[in-house]
Amino acid sequence: MCLLRYYQLMRICKDKKQYRYQLVQYALKAGIKPCSRVFKTSPLVVRKWIRRFKDKGYIGLEDYSRRPHNSPLETPQEVKKLIIRLKGKYRRMGAEQIKILENISLSAKTMRKIWRKAGVSSRRRKKKYIVKNNLREIKKNYRLFEQSCEDTKDLCDIPQYWTQMVQGRLPKWQYTFREISSGILFLAFANRRSLTYAIIFAQYINHWLKHFKVIDPELQSRRQTDNGSEYVGAWNAKGPSGYTKTIESLPGQVHNTIFPGAHRMQADVETIHNLVEMEFYEIEKFKDRQDFMNKAYSYQLFFNLVRPNTYKEGKSPWQLAQEKVPHLDKRLLMIPPLDLDASFRHSADFFIQGGNNVLTDPSQIGLP
Repeated sequence: MCLLRYYQLMRICKDKKQYRYQLVQYALKAGIKPCSRVFKTSPLVVRKWIRRFKDKGYIGLEDYSRRPHNSPLETPQEVKKLIIRLKGKYRRMGAEQIKILENISLSAKTMRKIWRKAGVSSRRRKKKYIVKNNLREIKKNYRLFEQSCEDTKDLCDIPQYWTQMVQGRLPKWQYTFREISSGILFLAFANRRSLTYAIIFAQYINHWLKHFKVIDPELQSRRQTDNGSEYVGAWNAKGPSGYTKTIESLPGQVHNTIFPGAHRMQADVETIHNLVEMEFYEIEKFKDRQDFMNKAYSYQLFFNLVRPNTYKEGKSPWQLAQEKVPHLDKRLLMIPPLDLDASFRHSADFFIQGGNNVLTDPSQIGLP
């Protein structure tokens, strides 16, 4: 005869299914009420385990989960579908970035959980076997525009953009300028990569830096590039390139190049290339070249004035620049991207037109 009641045994029993199996077998032989008296429980409990044993067999004698079927705090299905759609839209972007861009109220952890259950989780980051030195504090202490990086990006290898580029005759190259300490971004676009276009972009940036008086002639400011021909000219050049001369024409600026093959020294501008690809080229649709330039301008404004940088204390470039130079004119961060092809054609047309007027219209210079 059982000395303990059924619920007391269940609390200390290591194999509940075996004990319930004995209860069921006894009930099938002796009856429900005699079984309830022997096992110190109620007939309702005996009937429950008989019913489960007949339905599912020995496995049916396990405890069912007591988790509620409906939770009042569960994320609504409409919101879950929205989160899943956003992951399909932004592809490689993480939960923190999508949360900021779309102003989502859910936590990043909850968004990842929804993606994981839906089978659309992001790829895991590769483990870093070599610990790199964190240069965050060093960059934070730079003066505004003390160190800047420039580079070009080939846009032909972006699948989502390539078809639009061919059909709409959109730019094939991106020229990028990034200030290191705050992350300020300036862009230019062209159909080819050349020293001439790099010089035009350098003149454009110099003009605005001089106009807003952010370069101190007494202090050195470095503009860093790689050793591409668009910056250093021919590999066997014996003197500084036109790009170098343009940079150093603004008092206080010098042009530095990285060591050959040391691409990590351009990490800041390469990071921008990856972000622009994920947040702009892989998402946006363009009607024509003018529409492309308008949307590029909108993205540059968003990046400089609004977008928080999680690597830089969650602050935007404008906030970081204000901390360094409180009286900085906000319009510096609002200069539009430059269409280098259009700028080059405008300059070429000016000189061609002037030459034709001089040589083909003698009356304009007083000849009989």
